[in-house]
Amino acid sequence: MGATKSGLFTQQQNDLANMAKAIAHPARIAILQFLLRTNACVCGSIVDEIGLAQATISQHLKELKTAGLIQGTVDGTSVCYCINPTSWYQIRDILSAFFTDIPEGHYRCSPEVTRSSEAKNCAADENCC
Repeated sequence: MGATKSGLFTQQQNDLANMAKAIAHPARIAILQFLLRTNACVCGSIVDEIGLAQATISQHLKELKTAGLIQGTVDGTSVCYCINPTSWYQIRDILSAFFTDIPEGHYRCSPEVTRSSEAKNCAADENCC
């Protein structure tokens, strides 16, 4: 998202989008799950565990680190990675707030209603979606 366009949205919306983008790849999900299972800093076994090339893993680690979901420390010639607990709880809370229950009587639309100008409150309409 361009810097000029992100200014149109709230900080919370931008934060949610950035975190969602960071976890929007199956390799990144696999890396995060591996780090969670390991429950320790991992220095070299990520490539063996995930099965992708070192360069590909490095790019995914970079994206996760930039988003703040993981942290890395230098250990000799390698970098050891682990979950950043502060960011982990932050994304959990942001996603939980985003995926709250739909309020009673919330606007819904039927498959036939495709334009917002035709949207209606159809909570009591049995023909509605």
